[in-house]
This record gives sequence, C-alpha cells and structure tokens, in this order.
Amino acid sequence: MGLVETKGLIGALEAADVMVKSANVELVGKELIGGGYCTIIVRGSVDAVKAATEAGGEAAKRVGELVSVHVIPSPHNDLPALLPAPRTTRKPAKPRRT
Repeated sequence: MGLVETKGLIGALEAADVMVKSANVELVGKELIGGGYCTIIVRGSVDAVKAATEAGGEAAKRVGELVSVHVIPSPHNDLPALLPAPRTTRKPAKPRRT
C-alpha cells in the first residue's frame, strides 16, 4: 500500500495521475483530512507501489506542496477496513434537454 499526502488538491490529483500511469498500481481512493491536506492511496506489488509513490511524490512537488510519501510493504489484513470503500465507475450523466 502506498500513500502520498499533499497540501492542496492539485498536487494530490497530479500525484494520483502520475502514479497510475507510471506503474501497475490500483487507485484505492483519497482522504481529505482537513486544512487542505489530501492523501492519495494506491495498492499493488511492493515494487510497483514504490515506483508509483516515488514518481507521484515528485510530480506533486512540481505543482504543489508534498507533505509525505509512505509505503507499507505488507499491510496487516485488518488495515483495509480503515480505507475508503473502493471507487466505482460512474455512468456519464445524460444530456439535459432545454
């Protein structure tokens, strides 16, 4: 499991985009902590998560404020209960008739 924390949403979104494009990781979700802090969470193999969080952290620094990058190589089985529910694919909104 990998986590990238930023101050501000722009850096967090940039980190998320770079992480999923740079390595074979799954975007688990985001946590808005308050005070402008946002944590992006990914999962995958240890090597993929390390590569993704490193790239995501560097990307976040380029456009915003990076707070922390952390990799938990073998999270305990109970840890996922603390994570946000997996994201679902949303259907596009139907165009409104005017």
